[in-house]
Amino acid sequence: MKICFVMYPWERVEAENDSTLRLIHEAASRGHTVAITTPSNLTMRDSMAIAFCNVLKKGEVSNNIPSFYRKAEFNNAELPLAGFDVIFMRANPPLDTMALNFLDSVRDHTFIVNDIDGLRVANNKLYTASLPDPNKEFIPVTHVSKNRDYLERVLDESPQDRMILKPLNGYGGKGVILIEKSAKSSVKSLLDFYIGDDQNYVILQDYIEGAEQGDVRIMLLNGEPIGAMRRIPAEGDVRSNIHAGGREVKHVLTKQELALCKHIGPKLVRDGLYFVGLDVINGKLVEVNVLSPGGITRINRLNRVKLQRNVLDFVESVVVAKEVGIARKNDFRKVIADAAY
Repeated sequence: MKICFVMYPWERVEAENDSTLRLIHEAASRGHTVAITTPSNLTMRDSMAIAFCNVLKKGEVSNNIPSFYRKAEFNNAELPLAGFDVIFMRANPPLDTMALNFLDSVRDHTFIVNDIDGLRVANNKLYTASLPDPNKEFIPVTHVSKNRDYLERVLDESPQDRMILKPLNGYGGKGVILIEKSAKSSVKSLLDFYIGDDQNYVILQDYIEGAEQGDVRIMLLNGEPIGAMRRIPAEGDVRSNIHAGGREVKHVLTKQELALCKHIGPKLVRDGLYFVGLDVINGKLVEVNVLSPGGITRINRLNRVKLQRNVLDFVESVVVAKEVGIARKNDFRKVIADAAY
């Protein structure tokens, strides 16, 4: 297969823990042709979408992934995006919507993970509101606005003493804070800071009991859970994100978490969100990470598995099925054409 990773710059890869690097290594180990590029390197030439790529040179692939990263050698090339069998969208948030526009022209020829329409509708924290949950069993009550008066009123009227405040476009735990009604006098200045000149949306979300014990990151592939870990916050911090100082521990999915996956999995697949990371607290969905979801390396380490194998098995099966379908269609077309003579 020919696989392109649209990602962050290669020099920013953290070899010890990077999930994208695990996918690249697995693809290279299987003999696939691997190219990497960044959203800013997507281009149109003669009305054709191309990318300025670094193509991994073929050769022996070390089993040691950090060593593989250090020794990787590339050729530079301008390549047509429609020539790739698979494109992995692995750039860090926030989503570069212009990058999706470049990919619109190749979506019928190339399997994109995740689908660009799915990324458009689900790349922010509003997506959870589109998931059905009439009994409020799986999703905490969430408010999103840039209207300061409204957000203050929400906090005032909330039956809870505490709520979570965070920026709509944040990631990696940045900007997540716990708001208490007793500290209401600080809310105005916090909202001024987060909203700025009426440019930024803010989320106020019901505090979920047990959040102080951390959250669970669940990796879903084609609507099914393939691995999970619990993330414990650093002392005195409400955030569980590893990049914010949290630590990971082994986790076995509970009945509630399995029910959540079963409940939302089919919609994720319908939206083309084949590989995602769910952030879950006490059985309730806080966020769906659809753009470069992380956690592969740490879940692998905790459970002695290699989730990247599951992902590559899946994309290979999709590409093979697509090729079989094309060959079958061509055979039928020949039968029909021959009938004219």
